[in-house]
Amino acid sequence: MSTRTRLVPRSRAGTTERLARSAATTRGAHRTTAEVLEWLDFHRVTCGTEIRRIPFAGLDNWSFAPDTGNLRHSSGAFFTVEGLDVTRPDGSWQQPIIVQPEIGILGILAKEFDGVLHFLMQAKMEPGNPNLVQLSPTVQATRSNYTKAHGGAAVKYLEHFLEPDRDRVLTDVLQSEHGAWFYRKRNRNMIVEVDAGTSVPVHDDFAWLTLGQIVELLALDNVVNMDARTVLASAPMAPEEDGALSSDGELLTWFTGERARQDVRARRMPLREISGWRRDTHSIRREDERFFRVVAVSVEGAGREVRGWTQPIIEPVGPGLVAFAYRVFDGVPHVLVHARVEGGFLDAVELAPTVQYVPSNYAHLPAGQRPPFLDLMLDVAPERIRYSTVHSEEGGRFLNAESRYLIVETDEATTPAEAPPGFHWVTLGQLNWLAGHSRYVNVQARTLLAVLTTAGTGAF
Repeated sequence: MSTRTRLVPRSRAGTTERLARSAATTRGAHRTTAEVLEWLDFHRVTCGTEIRRIPFAGLDNWSFAPDTGNLRHSSGAFFTVEGLDVTRPDGSWQQPIIVQPEIGILGILAKEFDGVLHFLMQAKMEPGNPNLVQLSPTVQATRSNYTKAHGGAAVKYLEHFLEPDRDRVLTDVLQSEHGAWFYRKRNRNMIVEVDAGTSVPVHDDFAWLTLGQIVELLALDNVVNMDARTVLASAPMAPEEDGALSSDGELLTWFTGERARQDVRARRMPLREISGWRRDTHSIRREDERFFRVVAVSVEGAGREVRGWTQPIIEPVGPGLVAFAYRVFDGVPHVLVHARVEGGFLDAVELAPTVQYVPSNYAHLPAGQRPPFLDLMLDVAPERIRYSTVHSEEGGRFLNAESRYLIVETDEATTPAEAPPGFHWVTLGQLNWLAGHSRYVNVQARTLLAVLTTAGTGAF
């Protein structure tokens, strides 16, 4: 085992300690966690939102381009649904993909109350959320949203994130989103602190919470949304460890090698030309009904910047399973990451959880041909599970996209210290360090990282 030498400081002095103090505080200055759940339930009941599936012909201001077949908005804003062709030495495929080149802002405002950092969270409705309203960042907006391409109201608190005082920024990094469904999509993940003496008006659908309260909510199904989870994962939460199976330099060399050896060629193509997919009045789907489909929804009574709209949305064919294998080597916790290829990644490969699949897509395959460690996580003994919660993915673009997120304690027999090709053991500090930089850690791994770093390894 080699001792790690950090390449760069993780954060400005004291930030990790202040975040840890907030994570250890489960009694907020304004609401208890039980009151937060009641507040979320109230907004679910009173939002008055109705989501209806509609045919593509029912979309307002959306249409299929006559030349390419791409699904686009008449304003040229928001996003398009296009085709993607992905070629690898071991095979190729084509698929629809969301193209949204603009960079959005996912921002959480922080402020100290009684010496403890609190975070301004929003009860936000998203049409794809299974329960409509979840806990989201202070600001969760695409450029089209905050430049009012929809013609609606201004985004609350946006001014804190457009030109923040650099001395008040706790984290600020461009992060990828789902590489299987987005083409090179990135968002700016930020936590910006305001001075304790600064007055911040709190609207009815916002509340100040400690990290400890958010940790409690992360243990509940479909409460903390994807955007909040990814912002928290990017924060410098994990303390430095004394040792690891690999040094930082060795880890980066392994990962750079994984990226270099993958010959992945992804190119956008007309949606109407993709093979293996068919379009009918209500959906675009694979001929074998696997993976996902593109459908259309109507959103009425939204109570957001605009009260109603229609849009295309991606719907997976079944629930996913996302899991980290977790082991402790010489007293230092590690997780097993996978150098995963996804067609929409800018650099083709990012670090993913040990397992990240929709099991039904592989149920027809014999055991030897299913993805590594999938059966291990499907058949795990209950006493091995250290964390198990259902989280939904980004509700603005994905409909009922749920996965069970697991952290599973494994052993040498199932996950050896000498990891197989494409996999590597990393410490929580290393993964948190990489999550502070762009295009290293994918969004599913960031969800589990948020759980591990905010809850503390003692919880596992």
